[in-house]
Amino acid sequence: MAFADPQSVTIDSVAISLPRTSFGASSGGFTSADGNTQLLVSSLYGKRTRRTARLNVQKIAEDPYNDGLSSLFSMSAYLVVDVPLVGFTTAEQLLNADGLTKWLTDSSGAKLSQLLGGEN
Repeated sequence: MAFADPQSVTIDSVAISLPRTSFGASSGGFTSADGNTQLLVSSLYGKRTRRTARLNVQKIAEDPYNDGLSSLFSMSAYLVVDVPLVGFTTAEQLLNADGLTKWLTDSSGAKLSQLLGGEN
């Protein structure tokens, strides 16, 4: 099974279309037309199963170290779900991942803001 083509991600109320740009046995990639936004999904199989969704974003902005110059900056955000081969059903994995994402995003993202601010 593969994710539908295209995927869409909404950043700051703007939906970004991400057509499929790569396809592998255990991975897929989706990239915006301007190349600045990329969604990567993958599964790694071994003694444990690791599933990853990764959003890469890049932009050109004023370089704080070089007055009057602009530079390319990039960032990534990941969600990794790492599970043993047995012991957790897909439904249980979903409940646990939902619990984490809900904790991060409740109250308009208060906990995520604290995390991004360096709190622990």
